Amino acid sequence: MAEPSKRSLFEARSDSKPLAARMRPRTLDEYVGQEHVLAPGKPLRKSIEDGTLGSIVLWGPPGSGKTTLGHLIASSGARAFVPFSAVSEGVPRLREIFAAARERLGHEQRRTVLFVDEIHRLNKAQQDSLLPAVEDGTVTLIGATTENPSFEINSAVLSRCRVVVLKTLSVEALSLVVQRALNDVERGLGKSRTTIDPEALAWIAEQSDGDARRALTVLEAAVPAAGDDGRITIEVVREAMQLRFARHDKSGDMHFDLLSALHKSLRGSDPDGALYWAARLIEGGEDPMVIFRRSIAMAAEDIGLADPQALVMAVSAREAFHVLGAPEGYLPLGQMLVYLATAPKSNRVKQALGAAFEAAQRTPGAAVPLHIRNAPTQLMKSLGHGQGYAYAHDSATGYVAQEYLPDELRGTRLYEPGPFGFEKEIAKRLEWWAKQRESGGSPGG
Repeated sequence: MAEPSKRSLFEARSDSKPLAARMRPRTLDEYVGQEHVLAPGKPLRKSIEDGTLGSIVLWGPPGSGKTTLGHLIASSGARAFVPFSAVSEGVPRLREIFAAARERLGHEQRRTVLFVDEIHRLNKAQQDSLLPAVEDGTVTLIGATTENPSFEINSAVLSRCRVVVLKTLSVEALSLVVQRALNDVERGLGKSRTTIDPEALAWIAEQSDGDARRALTVLEAAVPAAGDDGRITIEVVREAMQLRFARHDKSGDMHFDLLSALHKSLRGSDPDGALYWAARLIEGGEDPMVIFRRSIAMAAEDIGLADPQALVMAVSAREAFHVLGAPEGYLPLGQMLVYLATAPKSNRVKQALGAAFEAAQRTPGAAVPLHIRNAPTQLMKSLGHGQGYAYAHDSATGYVAQEYLPDELRGTRLYEPGPFGFEKEIAKRLEWWAKQRESGGSPGG
């Protein structure tokens, strides 16, 4: 009997890889989503296709296609793609990569793309170690991060990279990803001849929270449950979801349920609930930065100007955690949670911002009123720019009644303060200014 080859024993068959890995796009044409930067004719796409793109940082949520885009950038210029994990690898591994890149460039005239996943996890010294190889062209750096690069990546590294913002994938994009994987005979699940109900397809796309990897993972679990020549219904998908994900998985339902419970406890002014769900997340292995990011968003969304210090507290607690680390850093995290939960609540700024965007989309051609236009030249002044503008500080009250919105929106109120906390004071100011306008307030008081 012939001895099994080493290849058959130790090399994974392509169909044994996770579906998300098998369905990774091989070309930009297969890449779904991110049309704002990758649509035909966009500068980023053109530089990728030309193989001339330099070092970049890809900033986007999980499953938005950062690693895939890194692969496509490397392949476009026939460059070697070398992944590096900021979580599990360190500077010694970087030195090995740089040495191999120099040898590859010298012997093969082939360049190297260094893909640093979760680049925000590198400390300052580790980030600084990237600079010489990036500056002398040994490697082209592609950093991937879910965190704001302005806060998490050294300015020296950022100054040598272009930041590309990737968006959460839309329901339509995820539906296309799922359907394509279900139909693909070569790399996907097409051999099973399984069909999917439109309602089930929509459910996967909506519940995947913009994460293509998560959507494909759910689909991969649903197909065996439906069986060959079977049909995937919503019931099948839900059952597959429960079987697939553990009680706390960073890409699973429980993860999003716990985050939802945390946010709703904060919004509902329950410090005990907020502390408990945060502890559950941390005990389940969650990165505390995820909790801070959700809390900062909540401070702006649900507290707003009812307590302007809430946002300051959330950002400061996040910075304190960076300084202290765990476990001491959990103290400012807890302090933040209690503060946010017990602060007065208001979503009026969020509502006003939404109304402002709606008004901007409705009146894209509205002209800036002449009296508040910039007038840096004599010509502009002769055309009426800045004419009639009243300087607020010339008034004894520090306020002048004049219009700042375009004619199409004259008199519109976008922001209506709430009745709690600091917004009560804002409401008094707005009421006083309204009376000044009605009485024709002018410079001089």
